[in-house]
Amino acid sequence: MAHYAFLDENNIVTQVITGIDETELIEGLLPETWYENFKGQTCKRASYNGNIRGLYAGIGYTYNSELDEFIAPAIVVVPEVEAITDAK
Repeated sequence: MAHYAFLDENNIVTQVITGIDETELIEGLLPETWYENFKGQTCKRASYNGNIRGLYAGIGYTYNSELDEFIAPAIVVVPEVEAITDAK
C-alpha cells in the first residue's frame, strides 16, 4: 500500500489517496503514471511517515519540484482586535 497526491496546475495538492504499492504495475505502468493518466492530474507518491518528499502530502500543500518535497501551507496569524463599544 502506498499514498499518492494529485496536484492542480499550480502544484497544490487537491486529493490524497491510498493506492497500490509503488513497486507494482497497473496495466504495465508505474502507479504514479497510471493514476495521473486516469485522473488527468499530476500525481506524486507521498509517504505517510515522511520517508520521501519531506512531509506527508495534505490537501492545500504545495509540491516543490526543485526540492521534490511537499510544503505545508503558511499559517497566517491575525491579531485579536478589541471590541469597541459605544456604551454611555
